[in-house]
Amino acid sequence: MPVNTGLATVSNDFLLAAVAIYALAMLAYAFDFAFGSRQAPAVPARARQLVSVAAGAASAPAQTVTAATAATGGAAGTAGGEGTAVGGAGGRTAGVPARAAAGTAPGGRSAALAEALIQRLSAGPARFWVTAAVVLNCVGLAAHMTGVVTRGLAVHRLPWGDMYEFVTSLTCIAMLFFVAIMIKYRAYYLGLFVTAAVVIVLGLAETVIYTPAGPLVPALQSYWLAIHVTAMTLATGVFFIAAVTGVTYLFVDRYARRAAAGRTGGADGILARLPRPEILDRLAYRTVVFGFPIWTFGVIAGAIWADRAWGSYWSWDPTETFAFITWIVYACFLHARATAGWRGRRAAYIQLLGFCCLLFNVLVISLVVPGLHSYAGLT
Repeated sequence: MPVNTGLATVSNDFLLAAVAIYALAMLAYAFDFAFGSRQAPAVPARARQLVSVAAGAASAPAQTVTAATAATGGAAGTAGGEGTAVGGAGGRTAGVPARAAAGTAPGGRSAALAEALIQRLSAGPARFWVTAAVVLNCVGLAAHMTGVVTRGLAVHRLPWGDMYEFVTSLTCIAMLFFVAIMIKYRAYYLGLFVTAAVVIVLGLAETVIYTPAGPLVPALQSYWLAIHVTAMTLATGVFFIAAVTGVTYLFVDRYARRAAAGRTGGADGILARLPRPEILDRLAYRTVVFGFPIWTFGVIAGAIWADRAWGSYWSWDPTETFAFITWIVYACFLHARATAGWRGRRAAYIQLLGFCCLLFNVLVISLVVPGLHSYAGLT
């Protein structure tokens, strides 16, 4: 079927609008770092008193249980598992979490609900710049998704048949995934860094590697395009967010070390507003855990497609070879955390090495090195 040039033009317009809106969202995130409130509004004393009194009577019988749990939690605390605290703060008593022990006691649940209500009151309303940034982020994502969908409608296929379509799609997946974790984990603090990276990558796609809408090359005219390339696009978008989180972690960890040594500078204001390095390290790990199975499935699907198209599951093509190398590096990252207990900077370096392999494959191998995957659409 012929390409619908009108829809292709609409797609370009929406993608350019997405770049502009993301840039505005990036500025709003930056303004929050510069001018946003550093402290949450205080809870009115009367509200805190009413909540505490309402929970006091119910939680009184549980005080002996929670006291015993706290006394033994520090000794029995374990460091195993992602997101589990150590010692009394998140310790375990005879294999039972302290929170569960308190919840089973009479009134323990009421005390926990009261504390949760106090924390919710302490949070207060969202800051103005954060609210504006999130709204702009979502509007930009809507324009981005519309641009990707209309590109697919214009060419009557899935919109990742060349490098331009692949990059616009993976940045859309990355931003969609970021909005999801921003809602789930309230990771608004990553907005500045994620939107800045997306603006740069999407801007380069619209200017440097732009490819006019056209039909697929014969080698890609297969239903395996919807299986293999979709998986690789999803995984790349997820790894994109993990890499941004990993880079942010390295800067925050460096700031924490400098602050502990009493050597802070004037440029550390943004880093001081970010959460603890442990939180960023854990978020990066969970993101890779989410994306790694998708990448694994994509590599396997690519091998099956290669056998159907070229008569061999593995041809040592440069693109498929570096895709496997990327898989090995990310597998080493997960293995090092699960068995050797690597955390922090060493784990971040391995994760970023995996993303560098992925970038080298996309930006160098696919564009410069000739091979069976030379479908970038660029000359």
